[in-house]
Amino acid sequence: MYNPIVKRIAEILLVEDNPADILLIKEAFKENRLRTILNVVSDGEEALDYLNQKGKHTDAKTPDFILLDLNLPRMDGRTFLGRIKRENLFKSIPVIVLTSSRSDLDIREVYELNANCYIVKPSDLDGYIETVKKVQDFWMTLVLLPPRPSSAA
Repeated sequence: MYNPIVKRIAEILLVEDNPADILLIKEAFKENRLRTILNVVSDGEEALDYLNQKGKHTDAKTPDFILLDLNLPRMDGRTFLGRIKRENLFKSIPVIVLTSSRSDLDIREVYELNANCYIVKPSDLDGYIETVKKVQDFWMTLVLLPPRPSSAA
């Protein structure tokens, strides 16, 4: 099957504020030898700046998909998710919620906000490596992602 994302370097936006989780996710991507650029922002407000190419993110590229934690400072993941899924330019970007919450209420809420999937964070590096491998297999190999818009303006 032809999948154009396999032929290029995938742009991924990680919205995460926990330095330990960021380190584990980066290491998992490195271990899986993925052709990706992993861009990291620490909260929903910075993620909106990234998508809108504002502030220090004027050269940001629209991501192929977003890995989103729910519990973030300033603007939490739920608010960010609701905002981007209402904006025509961003609503087609797949959002993978990656959080420690197993709450039925959180799961229901993010799907109602049009998240594309919900994954509970693993507890160790091996778990992250396996999770990232599965994300790669599904989102970067099997699924055909929408083409990136040329600019956010």
